[in-house]
Amino acid sequence: MTTSRITRRLMLGATGLALSAPSLLLAEQNPRPVVNRHNIMGFSTHDWRDHFDTLGKASIVADTSSRALHFWSGDGKTYKVYPTSVPRSDDLTKRGYTTIVRKRVGPDWTPTASMIKANPDLKYMPPGPHNPLGTHAMYLGWPAYLIHGTHDERKIGRQSSSGCIGLYNKMIAQLYASAPVGTQVHII
Repeated sequence: MTTSRITRRLMLGATGLALSAPSLLLAEQNPRPVVNRHNIMGFSTHDWRDHFDTLGKASIVADTSSRALHFWSGDGKTYKVYPTSVPRSDDLTKRGYTTIVRKRVGPDWTPTASMIKANPDLKYMPPGPHNPLGTHAMYLGWPAYLIHGTHDERKIGRQSSSGCIGLYNKMIAQLYASAPVGTQVHII
């Protein structure tokens, strides 16, 4: 009885490998990544040279269609990809080039006029577990647009923000430590 279980497992494993072999061969022949269209966050790879002339202090590409943020350190030794939340709609999405102009650990939050118009109950929130900016915030050169954390982890990988790019608190803390003020940002 034990022998048949082992044989069945080996058979299933071999079948899985055989089924994945064509895609492994395709990946070796084609340097472009194969994106799994069934994943919520099947992200594309990016090269910083497609967006910037130099790495500068550091570089970030926030890809709103694949819901991923790409980071390169200024010396080119570090490249990281983070899953993100993105704006709920195209009219809330600001695209283009900007920079990180300031950073804050334990940010407070003030709703914008348009947010208050949509929901008059929204009020200022000091730092804490209910603050929508999470534990860290990096303010962009555009007013009211940030890259920040979130305490509501269900938002990551979804169109759920009012315009900002959101990351898990643990990941925004890593990015915050790596991305200095002056980091160039391209939101696409």
